[in-house]
Amino acid sequence: MLFDTHAHLNFAAFSKNRDKIIKNCQKNNVWLINVGINYETSRKAVEIAEESSQGIYAAIGLHPQEILEERFDFEKYKNLAISSKKVKAIGEIGLDYWHKPKTKSKLAEFKQKQKELLLQEIKLAHELNLPIIFHCRMAHDDLIELLTRPVLVRARTRTGLVPLTLNGVIHCFTGTWQQAQKFLALGFYLGFNGIIFKKIKGISFNEVIKKTPLSRILIETDCPFLTPPQEGDKRNEPIFVKHIVQKIAEIKNISFEKIAKVTTQNAKKLFHI
Repeated sequence: MLFDTHAHLNFAAFSKNRDKIIKNCQKNNVWLINVGINYETSRKAVEIAEESSQGIYAAIGLHPQEILEERFDFEKYKNLAISSKKVKAIGEIGLDYWHKPKTKSKLAEFKQKQKELLLQEIKLAHELNLPIIFHCRMAHDDLIELLTRPVLVRARTRTGLVPLTLNGVIHCFTGTWQQAQKFLALGFYLGFNGIIFKKIKGISFNEVIKKTPLSRILIETDCPFLTPPQEGDKRNEPIFVKHIVQKIAEIKNISFEKIAKVTTQNAKKLFHI
């Protein structure tokens, strides 16, 4: 069994053959979580999960780059989350500085709006006791700073201050080992997908994967994006997660079967499945 913890079969790219791909996943014993990036894709993820008997779940959230198109409605997302037991996470949410304004003042405003949105969505996850799927692109240090703020480290209750527990995964991890260590220290998992086959300046995926405990690794595809090179120009899909398992197995010098088993256990543990 393999567990793709980050898929987007809820996207329009799969509208013509979604049912066929889902049947192929079930045939090959590949479970998955469809992840929303706005309300409509979140709603679609829930719909797909509800229509499937087993192995398909949903995550709902507003992606940081989507705030230009949609205002976050806390109650609307909350109602969607509680409408189905198949909703297993809030995500993908986070920080994304890839496409950004050029002026200093607009850039500061852009980053602040993303951080304010993220804090609202973290509040939603905490209220619903759901793990978080974090999107983080060119913003790892800012995300670490935000996640270690006193307001998030502790929450006030009737009996006083208690630790505010946040569980989750840093999806499509592209940070350094030093940054990875900080996320691991906070209790998060690291998610790896087809991007580990690419070369990114200043990043050693081999080092990060080799040093990260297997017990803290999740596998994903981020389909329809980031197709592993083994599949050429094909559109990515959940069953291609096998290539991520094989690559991690080679880097860590551990069998494919063990990587598959432990990452599946990790996914079920984090998402309470």
